[in-house]
Amino acid sequence: MNTSQSLATQNLDYNSDTYRDSFSRINGIVIEGEQEAYDNFMSLAELLPEFAEELIELGKMERGHRKSFEACGKNLDVIPDLERARDFFADLRQLFQTAATHQKVPTCLLIQSLVIECFAIAAYHNYIPVADNFARKITQSVVKDEYHHLNFGSLWLKQHFAEVKTEIETANRQILPMILRMLNQVESDVKVLGMNKLEIVEEFMVHYGEALHQMGFKTTEILRLSSQALTA
Repeated sequence: MNTSQSLATQNLDYNSDTYRDSFSRINGIVIEGEQEAYDNFMSLAELLPEFAEELIELGKMERGHRKSFEACGKNLDVIPDLERARDFFADLRQLFQTAATHQKVPTCLLIQSLVIECFAIAAYHNYIPVADNFARKITQSVVKDEYHHLNFGSLWLKQHFAEVKTEIETANRQILPMILRMLNQVESDVKVLGMNKLEIVEEFMVHYGEALHQMGFKTTEILRLSSQALTA
């Protein structure tokens, strides 16, 4: 562990009731989030049959992540609060499923391959310096995979940018405020685990902005799209 990690973790008691209580909810959210990602990639494999093999493989990676994070809970002898986690993702899940039903592939890719992956990368990066030794190694491994998942969506949307731009702008107005509301719900638990909500938001917006730029949006457009998160 380097010096910054040592300073970040010196006041954390991983075995305290307070830490374990918050960890049960955050661990549940992470586990359910990986399950949601698996389900989403399976749906995308049906929507994009020409990429089905790759999307199924990405889904299997997410399922592997779920098992890894389950191990993190077991390591601290914590039972994840999966019921609350399913409620936590309810609105985002419904948004994805509605888009999938109407075969809105750009919206589905925006939700899974950009928003969820950028959020995961930001959250995992913020967690790594303050995690216990076991969870740190797991999370460092997982976050490398998330970049690959992000790249798939960015590249597909870039290749179809002209035809999907309007749909992406519409979906962005729905999704960003929702993500910020979700994060606000767990702010107190995030703090107990030694994480910083504002730092998560900042890194998320950086990665999301970069993905939008790679897709084809101009800087002024990215600033406008990003500002819609403030309506949360």
